[in-house]
Amino acid sequence: MTQLPSADPPRESRVWFVTGASRGLGYAFTEAALAAGDRVIAMARDVSALEARADAHDGRLVAFPLDVARREDVFDAVDRATAAFGRIDVVVNNAGQLLFGMVEETTEKQARSHLDTNFFGALWVTQAVLPVLRAQGCGHVLQVTVAGAGGGSVATGLYGAGKAALNAVSEALAEEVEPFGIKVTLLEPGPYDTGLGRFGLTTTEPNPAYDGPRATLEASWADSPPPPSPDSAAAVVLELVGMVDPPRRLVLGATAYDETVAEQRKRADAYTAWGPLSRQGG
Repeated sequence: MTQLPSADPPRESRVWFVTGASRGLGYAFTEAALAAGDRVIAMARDVSALEARADAHDGRLVAFPLDVARREDVFDAVDRATAAFGRIDVVVNNAGQLLFGMVEETTEKQARSHLDTNFFGALWVTQAVLPVLRAQGCGHVLQVTVAGAGGGSVATGLYGAGKAALNAVSEALAEEVEPFGIKVTLLEPGPYDTGLGRFGLTTTEPNPAYDGPRATLEASWADSPPPPSPDSAAAVVLELVGMVDPPRRLVLGATAYDETVAEQRKRADAYTAWGPLSRQGG
């Protein structure tokens, strides 16, 4: 009798730790993980939308409020997560907000509040989860930055600064934790229909001196296609976390990928063009 090949053994469900999970990319990642049979610790400042979904997932979804800017609360959240499911396999640093306005217009309070969430919040989460991941000898940290992070653009200088800082720290982190079996991927999404511009937006008081650049920027939006659903990004991330050797950086979105590659080439060309002057520096 011919023996049929045995079926692959069922994959052990992963445990995800997702910040900013109440909407946008965080919500999409949470739903995709649950659909794949995984378990999720989902956090946001307002978790009412997540709590309403908890009963539909047979105890695989635990949601509680968290402000990532509060370092002590972040460490408590990691303790609660490990108590709930015993481990953490995938960490998604997604919580963030958008500060829109010119650099000169930005107040000290706005700048500090923005970076407290977008940069320091991700740093606190990273620090809090590392002892857990080291003890396990494995884990995957996904740092949600932005496509082309490292540069700035009109009216989003502080937003870009926070993402660039997170990029730099995460590059160092990846080298530091690789010996412990921990992977780090910088996710660089393009525009998605996340609601960030409606629910996570802080604007500066406009300075009339910048009416020209502001008008040019607003005119450019008229030609922009509607952004895709975060669900398309979630499908890619689900594939990413299943990889044995995941990439250090991954741009999310076809248009974002093309624009990022073009910008990198433009930057390299600019370095080359001024190479003779650079070399005069010794």
